[in-house]
Amino acid sequence: MMLKNFTQTRLFHSSRHLLNLKAAIADVIPKRREELLHIKKNFSDVKVGDITIGSVINGMRGNQSMYWESTTLDPNEGIRFHGKTIAECQKLLPGAPEDNGKGEFLPESMLWLLMTGEVPSEEQVRKLTQELAERGAKLPPHTEKLLTSLPRDMHPMTQLAIALASMNKGSIFAEKYQEGSIGKMDYWEYVYEDVLNLIAALPKITGKIYSNIVNDGEPLGHYNVEKDWSYNIASLLGMTVSDSVNMHSLTQERSNDFVNLVRLYCGIHVDHEGGNVSAHTTHLVGSALSDPYLSYSSGIMGLAGPLHGLAAQEVVRFLVEMEKDVDSVENVKQVEEYLWKVLNSSRVIPGYGHAVLRKPDPRFDAMLNFAEKRPKEFKSDAKVQLMKQLSQIAPKVLKEHGKTKNPYPNVDSASGILFYHYGIDQLLFFTVIFGCSRAMGPLSQLVWDRILGLPIERPKSIDLNTIKKICKI
Repeated sequence: MMLKNFTQTRLFHSSRHLLNLKAAIADVIPKRREELLHIKKNFSDVKVGDITIGSVINGMRGNQSMYWESTTLDPNEGIRFHGKTIAECQKLLPGAPEDNGKGEFLPESMLWLLMTGEVPSEEQVRKLTQELAERGAKLPPHTEKLLTSLPRDMHPMTQLAIALASMNKGSIFAEKYQEGSIGKMDYWEYVYEDVLNLIAALPKITGKIYSNIVNDGEPLGHYNVEKDWSYNIASLLGMTVSDSVNMHSLTQERSNDFVNLVRLYCGIHVDHEGGNVSAHTTHLVGSALSDPYLSYSSGIMGLAGPLHGLAAQEVVRFLVEMEKDVDSVENVKQVEEYLWKVLNSSRVIPGYGHAVLRKPDPRFDAMLNFAEKRPKEFKSDAKVQLMKQLSQIAPKVLKEHGKTKNPYPNVDSASGILFYHYGIDQLLFFTVIFGCSRAMGPLSQLVWDRILGLPIERPKSIDLNTIKKICKI
């Protein structure tokens, strides 16, 4: 896409009155740059905390050594987006106009919040939704051809990483940097263009990957330039009434519910501070001035790891197997015995515990509330009912077991089984939808990395002999 006139983005007005996201970002840049420069000049020697040997050899867990602009993760309170909880975001962020305030907020609303730190107006979100829909209307021909050529049984996340990396061919930032025609203070504007183009392309890429898996590459739905980002993801999965080609027999109500499930899932998964593998990898690769396509394709490869993005599929497998072995999800004693059997065989209960959180995951609460608002829809689904039952039983068992720091359900306990309920039963594919959502947080940070001129990331490593000397061994 051709760059628009950048001079307009340097007009500094209150971003509440600016309809264009890029102009709203430009509005807040001077203050943020000044604040960071002041801290860098005057407080660089202030200690954040003491890094221990245990931290060095245990994955740098808990080291407060990374700058992240938009989200913070408190062990007790959960995720906050520029200081706002999920519940506050659900109340404040605009949704789709056709839902009349009864649906979920749009991920586009969250993207605006992540980029600017301010809650957008409905008009600002409408403009951003329209811009993303127009940018995403056509995939680069080489990317589409490449996706068509991939083996149908290739891992969905590999397909996603390949597609995103291939879009590097059209990177505006990479082209301008290679020309040597831009200064450091202007990097962000070209990175921003790549970021929006990447996010806009995700519905079509996602739909193509899913059609590769289940329909021999033939389209399952239509892209609708008049609709929002999540709607087009749902449509291209064959899950909307008006735009589906040949898949599920859906009522309008179920179609609307699925679209809102995508909006909710993508809205609350956009970011989870900077230390998780997908976010950190995107930031790390981007710190070398790799363009957003290369940076986020690297993040996707991290998200594909079983310890990061594949947890939802493990939960679904667990629930499917467990449901076969219990006579009734209402049989509390039998459910407890099943959980003890799992724990006593040195396995874990998937979907419980978290690397940072020590309290129930607010994202799980949001997904659970989605199901509880639709009792008729989920009443007859034993696996969804088992998910709900486990959220009450498993924490008690895990507390008694005593080896889990956080015995509460995380978001993966609920997310995958809800998609499974609606017919998205290709378990490896769940993480592709996760990848759509997670793009917004790390890529927003990538824009701010360039705005603030953050350097290449280069921590110092130490060997075992050095550790021995420090420990006086």
